[in-house]
Amino acid sequence: MASGPTFPRSSGILLHPTSLPGPFGIGDLGTEAYRFVDFLKDSGQRLWQVLPLGPTGYGDSPYQCFSAFAGNPLLVSLERLVDKGLLPAASIREAAIFPEEETDYGRVIPWKRRLLGSAGRNFLAHASGEARAKFETFCAHQASWLDDYALFMALKQTHSEEFVWTHWEPSARARRPEAMAHWRRQLANEIDLHRFYQFEFFDQWRALKQQCAACGIRIMGDVPIYVAHDSADVWAHTEYFELDEKGNPAAVAGVPPDYFSATGQLWGNPLYRWDVLASSGYRWWIDRLAATLSMVDIIRLDHFRGFEAYWAVFGGETTAVNGRWIKGPGAALLQAAVDALGDLPLVAENLGVITPEVEAIRNQFGFPGMSILQFAFGNDPQGPDFRPHNYPRARVAYTGTHDCDTTVGWWTSVGKGESTRTDEEIRKERDYTRRYLDLDGHDINWAFIRALMASVADTVIFPLQDVLGLGSEARMNLPATASGNWRWRFKAGALAPALSRRLRELTEVYER
Repeated sequence: MASGPTFPRSSGILLHPTSLPGPFGIGDLGTEAYRFVDFLKDSGQRLWQVLPLGPTGYGDSPYQCFSAFAGNPLLVSLERLVDKGLLPAASIREAAIFPEEETDYGRVIPWKRRLLGSAGRNFLAHASGEARAKFETFCAHQASWLDDYALFMALKQTHSEEFVWTHWEPSARARRPEAMAHWRRQLANEIDLHRFYQFEFFDQWRALKQQCAACGIRIMGDVPIYVAHDSADVWAHTEYFELDEKGNPAAVAGVPPDYFSATGQLWGNPLYRWDVLASSGYRWWIDRLAATLSMVDIIRLDHFRGFEAYWAVFGGETTAVNGRWIKGPGAALLQAAVDALGDLPLVAENLGVITPEVEAIRNQFGFPGMSILQFAFGNDPQGPDFRPHNYPRARVAYTGTHDCDTTVGWWTSVGKGESTRTDEEIRKERDYTRRYLDLDGHDINWAFIRALMASVADTVIFPLQDVLGLGSEARMNLPATASGNWRWRFKAGALAPALSRRLRELTEVYER
């Protein structure tokens, strides 16, 4: 199941759409997304990996979204709205005020929301015929999650957006039927706007995905194991989560001290009541996977080990050091999903503290695991498994991920941000890297790319930052930090023909 038609020998690039260039302050699903697809095709790449596509909340993180089912309205292309006559062209010309190489969320969000609101009101006031019918059909087909999500977002605006839903007035917080009916009437216009944003996101995403398919490119999406506490998912389904009587998490998710942080990572997400989910046949999870598979071709299942056992932190701890492992649903959840959806094109993110029990579940379903080349040469317990000569074919290998420094940054920043290791340990790691790859340190990013291309791993993926040879300034995320992440964008014109030719040559040489 792990190889064959689902995971043929291929390579691809990791790039979240927010990192695309353009004049509108944040990458979107418009012109530059299609140019990136052209670059993938011209470079011989057959995969485009993205991060979760949901509406971002705390810290602008795609791993802390207001919904596990909705799309991020900030990714909606304003150009496409102008093309549809929903915005005047003059309204988007002021976008030149935004920086070119990062997303300034504090400025982009209010500016883009204002324009999205104008477009939505124009659509809702004037759409008729086929356009209106498509909108109503979308709303009906997605009602199982869209109705709750649209009301949730409208209520957030009413109660002041920085407030978590547990701070709303009691009847709305508790979803009392009379309150729900009242707010649906009171906020009808705002609810319809949020439905429109989702309609437009999915319409634009569907068109982009079709273009990818036409170019022979498959999309790998990402499903985080947990959802944000401040989300429509938790508000609408409190019975599925470990919450106290006020709706706050009784315990929170994280991981113990690891490669990234000496105090672990305290994610803060509420934990699941797996017994309740099991009694429903894991229906919510099956619906979530089905919804994601309607958007992408392959899913990277984040923190796969949490399904076997998860790290729970209790009592208001400020770090993840003091927690304990609790058994998860194990194979039962995955078997229920396979029974409902058929063979699943899943990649298991099996990084961190991985036990034989975790690997047994992964192997039971034939899901390929991951290897990170940056972790192959130091003292990481999984290091030997991450070295290319030890790869099995059923493997998805990366130079680095969105949580890593860029390869150039990793190579040149001894000790920077790595509090769990000494400079001497890192120097030994670099020395072993030189000997293993037979290099002098020049073009370290291309040495990494070539090593993965030449390996037997069915699938190899490189963050675009590594293809471009960028340093630490282009890092996407630094785990265990709450701000300053998810901002990087590449500059227009960076995807030069020479770069495409170099990548394509390696792809052809190693038959990917």
